[in-house]
Amino acid sequence: MNPPRIDVNFSEDAPPSAFEIQGACEAAVTAACNHLDGELHRDAELSILICGDETIRSLNTQWRDKQKPTNVLSFPNEPEGVLLGDIIVSMETTKREADLENKALKDHFTHLIIHGFLHIFGYDHENDTEANEMESLETEILKGMGIADPYLDTQ
Repeated sequence: MNPPRIDVNFSEDAPPSAFEIQGACEAAVTAACNHLDGELHRDAELSILICGDETIRSLNTQWRDKQKPTNVLSFPNEPEGVLLGDIIVSMETTKREADLENKALKDHFTHLIIHGFLHIFGYDHENDTEANEMESLETEILKGMGIADPYLDTQ
C-alpha cells in the first residue's frame, strides 16, 4: 500500500520536540503501509495533530468521556476515501511514558503513530484476541524499523 500524504499540525500547547516530527510520522506511516494489504485512494491524506496534555485531555473527555490525558487518539474517517482520519498525539504524555519506561522518545512516538494508524484501519484492542493481533502487527512493523518490542517489558 502506498502511504498517504501526511499533514502534521501543532496545537498551541504542543511542547517543542527533540526530533523532526514530520520525518518520524512519515517513516512510521510508510512502515505500517508496507505491512497492510489493500490500496489507498491516490490522493489519500492523513492528519496528525501534535499537542500537549491540555488539548488531548479535552478531546478524550469530549469523545471518550475520560477526563484525563492519554498518549494517542485516532479518529478514523473512510480508509477507502481521500481523508483517512486524524491521529492526535500528546507529546507531554509520550515523553512522560518514554521516561518511565526507559524508551527513546522518538521510538515511543513512532510506536504511537503506528498504533494510531492501525486504529484508522479498524484494528483495536478491546479484547485479548484483538489486542494480540494489533500488538503483534505493531511489534513486527517496529522490528522492521529497528525498534525494540514495546510490549516486552510491559506484559
